Amino acid sequence: MENISKKEFSVKKFFLQWEWLLVLLFIVVNITNASLSPFYLDFNNLRDATMTFLDKAFIVFPMVMVMILRDIDISVASIVALASVVMAHLYTLGVPMELAVLICLTVGAVCGLINGLLIVKFKELSAVIVTLATMIIYRGIAYIILEDKSAGSFPEWFGFFGWGYVYGIPFILLSFLVLAVIFGLMLHKTTFGRRVYAIGNNPTASRFSGVQVDKIKIIVFTLAGLMAGVTALFLTSRMGSTRPNVALGYELDVIAMVVLGGISTAGGKGKMAGAIIAIFLIGYLRYGLGLINIPAQVLMIIIGLLLITAVMVPNLKPKEKVKQKTAKDTSRQIAG
Repeated sequence: MENISKKEFSVKKFFLQWEWLLVLLFIVVNITNASLSPFYLDFNNLRDATMTFLDKAFIVFPMVMVMILRDIDISVASIVALASVVMAHLYTLGVPMELAVLICLTVGAVCGLINGLLIVKFKELSAVIVTLATMIIYRGIAYIILEDKSAGSFPEWFGFFGWGYVYGIPFILLSFLVLAVIFGLMLHKTTFGRRVYAIGNNPTASRFSGVQVDKIKIIVFTLAGLMAGVTALFLTSRMGSTRPNVALGYELDVIAMVVLGGISTAGGKGKMAGAIIAIFLIGYLRYGLGLINIPAQVLMIIIGLLLITAVMVPNLKPKEKVKQKTAKDTSRQIAG
């Protein structure tokens, strides 16, 4: 009887997770969109819609880790712009496109590395202040390179990144799914991921337990920069050209997806699956409402209400139980 009751409790706990509420919201969004527009439930349209919102989604993966660490990175959109501008400008100067693509990814990773080094070096400054400064700097460098001009005329094969298909599936969707598996396994199935959660729960205890807190933070912020470079690659391919003002507001979209995905703003809690569901929830919400010409301001209000709900619901749990669970999780993550 005791084993049965424990099993029933665990099943109940499983289905009360935030991710299941997101699945329910996703179903409601699709039903609502289908009832509002007869063109919504078209497989080809739903498939191709992923090309319009998955470019920024690559940044969500490392941003989940950043926020679990109790940090934030608001410079990612500026990194996208800088990486894109550098790639396009080098190509116009005669650099082979293949090399320019590699440089684009390198620029993103280096910018993320700089963020990480500054954050661990100047611990008295919050990640918000550091990345706010680098956000301005990176975007400023992009403007210095191209001023107010655009750059493009890329080779034909480059358009495959943004508009290509592999066996009828968008290449960007396949790339997203592969990286989702990689980052999901990294966060939930490796020692590195357990250390990320441990630092988010209690950075001081983690440091005294021998966890290399600074090294892990540098790696995570470097990954954020690298994924911003990947976003720059897909975004530039989709647009066919670039300007210094591309990706404006991307950082807010990414943070919204992460928070809606159930990642705790206090650090130490959340799952990659929730953030992935939130990406498609917001993406198809925008696509569906766009079909019936709903103003962007209304969409912003809807997403804002969803974010408030995402922040409020976890706080409705009894605080003592949450604290006890957090303490146990921290010790287990450090030991693991």
